[in-house]
Amino acid sequence: MEQIITTVRGFDGALVLAPEPGGDFPEIAWGDAFFYYAPDGEVPQAVQPYGTIVTKNYPGDVLSALDAPGRLRVNIQLDRATFQQLTGESPVDHAAVDTVLPHPVYGAQNWICVVNPGERTYDTVLRLLRAAHDAARARFERRRQA
Repeated sequence: MEQIITTVRGFDGALVLAPEPGGDFPEIAWGDAFFYYAPDGEVPQAVQPYGTIVTKNYPGDVLSALDAPGRLRVNIQLDRATFQQLTGESPVDHAAVDTVLPHPVYGAQNWICVVNPGERTYDTVLRLLRAAHDAARARFERRRQA
């Protein structure tokens, strides 16, 4: 998890929120990470993160079995073509590790996920996070020019 967070922090204009106990964020978010394009260092208003790392089940999102020890899931927003190329149409086991899968809740919005990225998916996860970051930057620039 820390390697991925460190890599994303190195992206130009990246803002990584990593809520900890006792902070301003809800307890359920403690220990997770949220990735934004925010060149001013301020959390964008009315914008979702382009990627997250979650370390536990959230209400309504239990298929990845994240409450088991040592499990985490990287979630990344993609464009439709990349999403379809990576996920295909076959049924999936959302608890499978080191496998690119449609997100169990947000797959219809072109989000993928990887539980415990490892040898097979780590480089892909970093590449997809870079692409998601670049897409978030492009959206930011379009909004700024409007």
